[in-house]
Amino acid sequence: MDGLVVVGFVASVLIATYIQSVTGFAMGMIIIAVIGGSRLMDIPTLTATVSLLSLVNVVLALRGNVHHVHRPLFGWLALGQIPAIFVGVWLLTSLDNNARWVVELLLGLFVALGSLSMLLRPEPIANLSPRYARFVAGLAGGVVGGMFSASGPVMGWFNYRQPLPLDAIRATLFACFVLTTSLRTVIVGVSGGLTSEVWIYVAIGLPLVVGATWVGRNYPPALPEAIMKRLAFGLMFAMGLWTLGSVLVPMLL
Repeated sequence: MDGLVVVGFVASVLIATYIQSVTGFAMGMIIIAVIGGSRLMDIPTLTATVSLLSLVNVVLALRGNVHHVHRPLFGWLALGQIPAIFVGVWLLTSLDNNARWVVELLLGLFVALGSLSMLLRPEPIANLSPRYARFVAGLAGGVVGGMFSASGPVMGWFNYRQPLPLDAIRATLFACFVLTTSLRTVIVGVSGGLTSEVWIYVAIGLPLVVGATWVGRNYPPALPEAIMKRLAFGLMFAMGLWTLGSVLVPMLL
């Protein structure tokens, strides 16, 4: 294992987990943005690692809050997610084998647009979204989650628009993340994608996640949460643009 990759991975996990412990979300997306945008690790290995780390994180977050899950909302989101996760994993595998530049281009778009969506505060709607809208949102989140193991930009934006108590929104969102990360891990594992390299990175990352979560909860930053979000997602937006530029500029020259 390359020392630079390990250092970059450790730093990104610590920073991403600390930010999530303060703001409540985006651990997986930050790791994907930093490591994927820097090309320190191939995307399939990175997303498999992030899936396992995120699964542990969201299961712990959901523990004791399952009763808050809004079942009518989660049910239709899950119906859309399940087939779409298969599609997302298949797309990533096919493109990584045949057109890696497309994967990098999509990654840049995902990070840039996803960070912008995180900065926007969705306006709650008057009534719960109709079933077809929940299903479509599940489809979109499933494809993105299947490809990059980070469906937060889609699922978070949609869920926070619902006229529900905050506890219900967060618990339902965590339940969606548990579904995405667990099903994605099973699919990747069956196809042989859970390599020894993935397990080594997970073994390195798990104690970092636990430690950074404890530090974030007990020693929050002096900066207000809103500023923390702007700084984090501003950096991610820049990483997304940089990734896009690194793919597009050589093609245009």
